[in-house]
Parts: sequence; structure tokens; C-alpha cells
Amino acid sequence: MSILASLTPPEGLRVLVTAGAGGIGHAIARGFAETGARVHISDVDASAVEAVTDERITGSVANAADDAETEALFAEAVDSMGGLDVVIANAGVAGPTAGVGEISTAEWDQCLEINLRGAYLAARFGAPELVRSKGSFIALSSVAGRLPYAYRTPYAASKWGVVGLAKSLAAELGPEGVRSNAILPGIVKGPRIDKVISARAEQLGISFEEMREQYLAKVSLRRMVTPEDIAAMCLFLASPGGGNVSGQALSVCGNVETL
Repeated sequence: MSILASLTPPEGLRVLVTAGAGGIGHAIARGFAETGARVHISDVDASAVEAVTDERITGSVANAADDAETEALFAEAVDSMGGLDVVIANAGVAGPTAGVGEISTAEWDQCLEINLRGAYLAARFGAPELVRSKGSFIALSSVAGRLPYAYRTPYAASKWGVVGLAKSLAAELGPEGVRSNAILPGIVKGPRIDKVISARAEQLGISFEEMREQYLAKVSLRRMVTPEDIAAMCLFLASPGGGNVSGQALSVCGNVETL
């Protein structure tokens, strides 16, 4: 196999992407489908799932933080595709923007449940299939999983936890031939970061544009990344060329220097 060919995932991979009906998740699903993979996505929004499914991308309605719904999701995916080669734990929420003393227990729990518990459940129900296929587990963390993030403590705590989960799985499942990595996106273009910027701007009493410029000033390349940038890293990790990459926290962020 040529080096160039090794950078493309083999055709026919069986891929599950949680929260795959929009944003980063949908870009990942589309990217794998373009390589000839069969992709099964989940989302909590039934209409969103229906809108993006086709002959290559099938879907289920499931809450990534719910045990029973996630177990059913994996059963449906395995039943329809005959197994799994790649599991991508992508589900996540931004959580509150506030000082730690102003964040309620309910807000903290919701953020940790979806971001960290959701990744754990994907690993729990995906691991047996990945052991059979000697596959790849990819968890979406954040640059907030390697840097301190004031006023976003639940989000940062959950994303540091996702890195720990992915690294620990690499050690646990590596002897079975399973690779496990975390991807750490930076500031990703889209409505989610716009809401975060708006909330922080309101808190500081400045304009959205001023706040946006402050965010980009912390990025060496002075630009946001796109969902397609994250999808490209997922494709590499599932390709033969990424076959010896495991236990890593891989930033795709334009080099975010601080948060």
C-alpha cells in the first residue's frame, strides 16, 4: 500500500457516531460515508435524524447519557451493520458560562452526564464490538481538556475526564488490538460557539464582535476550525496510516495558547 493510499480509511468500515445529526458529528458521518463506510448516527432530535439519513447513513433517536437508550442504539447499529469498526463518542453540550459559585448542581450534573457519562457509555457498549474488529474508539474532548477554562468549570472538568477515559481505554484495550484516542477541537465555527461568545460578552458588558476577537487573539493561527477539520482527523485515525496512533490527545485547534 502506498503512503498516500494509507491515509484513506478502507472501504466498508462500520461506524457509529453519537450526536451525528448536526455540527461536528454530521461532518464526521458525511466524511466516513464519502469513503464508502456504513454509518449509524444517534441524536435526541428525531426530525434531525430523519433529515440526514440516507442509503449510507442510518440513525436512531437516543440520549447519549441514558444507559438503556445507548444500549439499544448499539444493538440497532450492530444489527443493521453486522458489527462496528469505529465508535465516535461525539455527544456534548457547552454547559453554563458563570462563576463556580453561580453554577447550580443541576447545571453541573447535566454537563458531566452528557459529556463524560455519554463518552463512557459509548465505550462501555462499543468495546465488545471493537475488540472483535480490532477497531478504533475516538472521543471528542476539547482544548478545554488540556487548558484551564475560567467560568466554564463543568465543561472543562468533563473534557479533561474524556481525555482520561480515552487514554485509559488505550491501555486497557490495546492488548486486544483496539486503538483509543481523544480529539481536542479548538474554537469550532457554528451556532454553539456563537452562544458561548454571546454569553461571555454579556457577562463582561462588551459586544459580540469584541468578545469574538478576544477569543481569536488566543489562537496562534487567529482563526476558527471547521467541523470538516475534525472529521478529517477522525478519518486519519481510522485509516491504515493512523494504525499506530493510540492513547493520544490530539488537538485540532490552530494552536489555542490559552482560554
